[in-house]
Parts: sequence; structure tokens; C-alpha cells
Amino acid sequence: MSMDIKLEKIEKSYGEQKVFENFSYTFREGKTTCIMGMSGCGKTTLFRLLLGLEKPEKGQIAGVPYGHLAAVFQENRLCENLSAVSNLRLTCKRKLTEEEIREAFAQVGLEEVWQKPVRDLSGGMKRRVAILRALFAEAECILMDEPLKGLDAETKEKTADYIRAQAKGKTLLVITHDETEIPLLGAEEVLRLP
Repeated sequence: MSMDIKLEKIEKSYGEQKVFENFSYTFREGKTTCIMGMSGCGKTTLFRLLLGLEKPEKGQIAGVPYGHLAAVFQENRLCENLSAVSNLRLTCKRKLTEEEIREAFAQVGLEEVWQKPVRDLSGGMKRRVAILRALFAEAECILMDEPLKGLDAETKEKTADYIRAQAKGKTLLVITHDETEIPLLGAEEVLRLP
């Protein structure tokens, strides 16, 4: 049975500002979709609707695997006083070996900081910890809002490779402003919001 995520005739407004009007789209199960559009076109609102943090005024959203979702928000939303690895363990349902942890952190260029408190990390490092945390949540569907923002070209490529490998076969929805991230993330579909 297909578990595509379907939005049908969604309407969402903030006061007088209509964000979505009669909006329908299907995110195919197991595919990577990049979501693009100008600032203020509703990309983050779409994520908030999919995560159940907001409700549409009209329309239906079906197929979202609640309980099997992970997200990287625009803000990293990490526990600053905990170590990078403790942040990872918060969402991981199984016990991780030290080898698995070291390997994961090394894959995204964080081999030196996995035991450091998050508050001591740079913005780009925190971003990668947030990505690792979402990927280790073992979710069927992963939503990422600008996950590669603020990373230099080499780190961006390394991190995108890791995301692509870990999200293989899962439904991955990524908001991005950067056209070069579409092939980097191996996106099969692109949703361009007006």
C-alpha cells in the first residue's frame, strides 16, 4: 500500500495574507523532493502543516507517518548544555555503539567534537549535529528546512552525500533556496512554490 503524502485543496492564511489557496500536491513515498520558492511563499508553513504544528483552514493532508517523522528546523533546536552525541541519543531509539557514533560524526566532518557541549560549537557544526539527530531518529519521513545553509562548499558536499546515503528509501523533503543542492541531495522531484 502506497504511503504517499497527499495535500488536497489546502487553504491557509495568516490574517489577511493567504499563503495557500486550493493547493494540492503529492509527495511520493521513498523519494527526495526539494521545495523551492521565494521568501514568504509558504515553504516553512508547508512544513509546519505536514508536522501537525499548524492546521489548514480547509483541505486535507493524508499519509503523513506521524510518530515516524524527523525534522531539521530553520533553527537547530539542540540542547545547548548537552554534548553533540547526547543530542543524537535523544532521538535514536536504539543503543548506538561508539564506533557508529564516531563514523557518523566523521562522515560530516565532526570527528573532533562529538563529545563537546553543543554551546561550544560553531553555527555550521550545530547545523550538522541537527542533521545527524534527524537522520538517527530512524524516521520514515524526514523534513529539512535549509539543512545545508551556512556550510562551505566542501562541507556542504560531504554533508549532502551523508544525507543522501542515510535517507535512501525514505521520504525526504528539503526546503532550499540553492539550485545546486537539487543534484547534491539526489532529489527526484522539485516542488516550486509561486
